[in-house]
Amino acid sequence: MSVTDPIADMLTRIRNAGMAGHSQVAVPSSKMKLAIARILKEEGFVRDYRLVEEKPRPIIRIWLKYVDEKPRQHIINHLERVSKPGCRVYVGKKEIPWVRSGLGIAILSTPKGILTDRQARRLGVGGEVVCRIW
Repeated sequence: MSVTDPIADMLTRIRNAGMAGHSQVAVPSSKMKLAIARILKEEGFVRDYRLVEEKPRPIIRIWLKYVDEKPRQHIINHLERVSKPGCRVYVGKKEIPWVRSGLGIAILSTPKGILTDRQARRLGVGGEVVCRIW
């Protein structure tokens, strides 16, 4: 079965697994999803991720992070797709959005690669706003 928006599917799987209290989630692999998983790990939203070469196609296994282990409160409070296949959202270098006054992050697809909003501001590049997380 083909998915019309694979990035939204990845974000939904992470959101649902966090609400259900799962320790890990599996997502079909792509270069963009690997870059998003790398940013989530660097920013402290997930514990770890690993590319698993399985047949018929590789998957990304993502280990989720929780604030408290007993009531299992997920560290990600909000995870939303901004730019969608039907309505792309592009910003210039001076229009990069602040997420929760800097407490959250926006992930952008730029000519320099997949970056956080802070990295894009530092490098002075704009691009497509993929998602927002806090």
